[in-house]
Amino acid sequence: MENEVTAKSGQSSWEREAIEKLLLADMRERRAARRWRMFKSLVWMLLFAALIWVLASDRLSSSAPSGPHTALVSIEGEISDKGDASAEYVLPAMRSALEDPGSKALVLLINSPGGSPVQAGLINDEITRLRKLHGKPIYAVVEETCASAAYYIAAAADRIYVDKASIVGSIGVLMDGFGFVGTMEKLGVERRLLTAGANKGFLDPFSPQSEEQKKYAQVMLDRIHQQFITVVKKGRGDRLKETPETFSGLFWTGEQAVEMGLADDLGSLDSVARDVVKVEKLVDYSNKENIAERLAKRFGAAAGQGAASALRASLPNLR
Repeated sequence: MENEVTAKSGQSSWEREAIEKLLLADMRERRAARRWRMFKSLVWMLLFAALIWVLASDRLSSSAPSGPHTALVSIEGEISDKGDASAEYVLPAMRSALEDPGSKALVLLINSPGGSPVQAGLINDEITRLRKLHGKPIYAVVEETCASAAYYIAAAADRIYVDKASIVGSIGVLMDGFGFVGTMEKLGVERRLLTAGANKGFLDPFSPQSEEQKKYAQVMLDRIHQQFITVVKKGRGDRLKETPETFSGLFWTGEQAVEMGLADDLGSLDSVARDVVKVEKLVDYSNKENIAERLAKRFGAAAGQGAASALRASLPNLR
């Protein structure tokens, strides 16, 4: 009898210890989970605070008062509706630069192979409007490249300065793509495309292109090209020494561009500020995408991005 009581007592003690161990393990897991949640919350709070600080510092730096200076706005990379060389970023930067009472002139520092004729047209029109509104000169200074849509923008400036080895010109329009009809036939692949509208499959790389569609595309390209030519003639005026090659899509060195009247003189950002504007101090108003905006775009939904990119790639480009 006594042995049975001892055995039961020992069993109860073992069960109690096991339960205590389980409870202690559960408590440790709960504490660890709670700590992890607190750590994640702290990280998010710090990240949020950092984003606010970046935004606030950008606004404070852009609104700080300044004395006499040469205002600078950079136009770099492909000119498109996305990125730093879009009208969305360039137009507000130019407005801020010319609205500042301390700015004596605006220099557009250009280094771009071209891009969208729409974005270039928006920037070109705004240059003309702002010059009349503020009465301040606007100069274009070319570094490596000022081709196609980039030259479309530069043509609106009062004067264009280039390096002797800069690449300038390419006044033309292109629409590029690929056709895989013959390849599909060789592979025995059948294209099944259903459309409502006789030309809805226009530009589809897997469908044959008719002569009517080619003619239609060429008319559209010619119209955009003529718009480009009109802008250049208006901007350069009597300085332009037109030849049969001027609007052919060819490009030239900066030295040649000066001889042809596509540019006015050789010069750099520093030399223009010092010798032309006669105010060496430079203030950069370039409205570039900041870290907060970049993160917000990455977190945002991008529904239909692939289809939109494919369509955008087939549209006319000045490059």
